[in-house]
Amino acid sequence: MRPHIRPTVLTLAATAAVLAGTVAPASAAPSAPVTTTLQEAIDALPVAAEDRTGYERTAFKHWVDSDADGCNTRQEVLIAEAIEPPTVSGRCAISGGIWHSYYDNSDVQSAHSLDIDHMVPLAEAWDSGASTWSAQERQDYANDLGDTRSLVAVSARENRSKADQDPNQWLPTDPGARCRYIEEWTVVKSRWGLSADPGEVTALTDLADSCHDAPITYTPAR
Repeated sequence: MRPHIRPTVLTLAATAAVLAGTVAPASAAPSAPVTTTLQEAIDALPVAAEDRTGYERTAFKHWVDSDADGCNTRQEVLIAEAIEPPTVSGRCAISGGIWHSYYDNSDVQSAHSLDIDHMVPLAEAWDSGASTWSAQERQDYANDLGDTRSLVAVSARENRSKADQDPNQWLPTDPGARCRYIEEWTVVKSRWGLSADPGEVTALTDLADSCHDAPITYTPAR
């Protein structure tokens, strides 16, 4: 099943190092949760022009069964996000169930009518820095179950309307979903250290002006 995000804790080895007066290398230290606000997170995004040179969707391997429980990432998201649980049988075959597609404020009664949307599309991630990542990092991104905002079950028509567009080009059909959407977009970009292009930053900033600037917390993935 989809894991819950938990606060980072020191390992016994790290604790021993601290007591011994030594400092562990930065690469060995787990990432600590970051608490900020939507506007602060937008302001902190690195700004850079996008570059899609060399992009291929196959550069991001998905959907995988990373925990070897028989359910791949798509199935894990469907099970976790169902508002009425489906029946799961055999090799993680899903039947029944109801899901709420928040992009268009609609309930969906068939898993086959749902897409699992990468909140920040794979092509957009490539444009924004993932082109320099390792194959494993791109796989981890494409199957990110470590933050519930990274992947979302939505109606296929909404996901296909969105395609690989950023918030300067596309927003959810339901106006009431847009503050949640730009917050989740910004969190995913922040979590993965991705940049934003100038038009994207302007759109996010303008949209955030009408949203409640409440604290948000995420754990960096890189």
